[in-house]
Amino acid sequence: MSQHAQSLLLIGNPNVGKSLLFGCLTNRYVTVSNYPGTTVEITRAKAVLGGQSREVIDTPGTNGLIPQSDDERVARDMLLTCRGGDIVQVGDMSNLRRTLLLSLQIAEHEVPFTLCLNMSDEARERDIEVDPAALSEVLGIPVVATSALRRWNIEKLKREALLPRLAKIRAPYPEAIENAIAASALPRGIALSMLAGDETLKPHLDPAKLEEFDAIRERAQSQLAIPLGVAIANARVAAVNALIGTAASAPTKARNGFRDWIGRMSIHPVWGVPFLLFVLWIAYLFVGKFGAGYLVDLVEHGLFENYINPAAIKAIDFIHTPHFIRQLLVGPYGVITMAITYAFAIVLPVVTTFFLFFGVLEDSGYLPRLAVMLNRLFRKMGLNGKAVLPMVLGLGCDTMATLTTRILETKKEATIVTLLLALGVPCSAQLGVIMAMLGPLGPVAILI
Repeated sequence: MSQHAQSLLLIGNPNVGKSLLFGCLTNRYVTVSNYPGTTVEITRAKAVLGGQSREVIDTPGTNGLIPQSDDERVARDMLLTCRGGDIVQVGDMSNLRRTLLLSLQIAEHEVPFTLCLNMSDEARERDIEVDPAALSEVLGIPVVATSALRRWNIEKLKREALLPRLAKIRAPYPEAIENAIAASALPRGIALSMLAGDETLKPHLDPAKLEEFDAIRERAQSQLAIPLGVAIANARVAAVNALIGTAASAPTKARNGFRDWIGRMSIHPVWGVPFLLFVLWIAYLFVGKFGAGYLVDLVEHGLFENYINPAAIKAIDFIHTPHFIRQLLVGPYGVITMAITYAFAIVLPVVTTFFLFFGVLEDSGYLPRLAVMLNRLFRKMGLNGKAVLPMVLGLGCDTMATLTTRILETKKEATIVTLLLALGVPCSAQLGVIMAMLGPLGPVAILI
């Protein structure tokens, strides 16, 4: 029996509300642990679904089942080892194409699952209509529309999650690829991933079969004018495009024209730069002036110097503690007068305002656009645009930023970013000092 029997696995693309849905399903204390042999964190919690107890597991977001990072490899491995458990694919209703591309790959691995179309409220705001019943009939699996943010239709999802089925969708591949799948004697999903160039599956296969498969792949490639991976991707996109017309309608009105315009400007090769400078200026006002300036002065001078520290000194003097203990607690370098004061009066306001601002950037969708903007620059350093996440996060906390380097595709990229974080990216406390010293030029100096 599978190690994931009696479990419910949530799998889906990044930024589809999967973690929020996890909270709606469990409402309980969660445990966070590393996936064996990796630094990738997995969140688990118990839940009661349809009168049955299940351990709900939130996997890392993945764009496909051919992994490009440790996070995606862990999500793929957990999916393939979840035989006997229940699987829910969480997708964004307003981005049905991306959702169904992952559904097709799960179907090719012959894993039963339920499809949850989350963020239905946002889809309605964009005038995107999806018929879950029609999509369910086409796919052959339960399809449930939900809004984890509004906790809408969660009870129905809890019932349908225990009734996963094998999807009946298939992509029609070129004859050379179909012949290679048949000749490989491997499961269809595994064979397709290997043909597309997935090297992460090799350690799980018999070395003798690998040699035979290499010959099969070379023979299939010789019969096609384009790379096998491209041919497989093209066939999948064509199959998904044919499916979308049966269950979804495109927006009829441009309700979010201004928001779309902002999105285009933020990644424009020319206008994207002043847009970035404007965002940094807002960061200076909120983090540098308000957080590192006003809030630090208010807490440090208004609260600690005027009330807390004098009260602590009087209390220590009143009980006549030994000189060593007094110096330890309320001396110039005391635990109360310096350590606690610095932690709450200097570090906390800056870190709080930074992560509030970072949360706004993340929720607004600007971070992926920033990654697109900086991708060309980062390429010159041996990185890609995804490195912007740990780099920006490092302005708040270098330790936390170092942990997020696991999202990068190679160990080389993770090493480069770790060195940049250690040597060149100031954390929140340093950031506040820089912004306070340089004024409006602080954000520009940090960017340079």
